[in-house]
Amino acid sequence: MRELSPMELKDYLDNSGNAPLLLDVREPAEFEICHIQGSRFLPMGQVAAALDDLPQDQPIVVICHYGMRSYNIGVYLEQQGFGPVMNLTGGLDAWARNIDLDMPTY
Repeated sequence: MRELSPMELKDYLDNSGNAPLLLDVREPAEFEICHIQGSRFLPMGQVAAALDDLPQDQPIVVICHYGMRSYNIGVYLEQQGFGPVMNLTGGLDAWARNIDLDMPTY
């Protein structure tokens, strides 16, 4: 699975003709505090039940708070045949510190 730094993800979003699905796997209270615009919210515990609802033909960037839960979900998605799957290294915490300085943090 490819790891994307916040800057790499920003560049990908700004310049890709094939926009990825931003899959936010945090908990509801976390998502309410902050998220990247356009992200799809799907808590980690619900991913297995929602596999049929995820696109097979679109790149997926998995996102969480620090990048650990999203990494685990990314590995799981690859094992289920999804690809390409990428992980936001450092999660939304790194995104807020490096890209969206106005994003609330927790």
